[in-house]
Amino acid sequence: MNVIKRYLGVIWMLLAPLLVAFMCWQAVVKITHAPAAAQSNVILQWVIILLIFIPICTGLFIFGYYAVKGEYGDGR
Repeated sequence: MNVIKRYLGVIWMLLAPLLVAFMCWQAVVKITHAPAAAQSNVILQWVIILLIFIPICTGLFIFGYYAVKGEYGDGR
């Protein structure tokens, strides 16, 4: 079970920066394709989304780091 936790830790550590990059890419795409009248609203929405999800992804990375280190093991 500890081996599975370590593999999942690696997956989470890889997933966190990929999610941040994907969200930033989506923000750029959505902002550039927004009509001029709604562009300021779209920018505000994406700033809020990124401000919420970047710390969540940081926590996911830290969680994965501790899983790789074996901190969530059963103590054996």
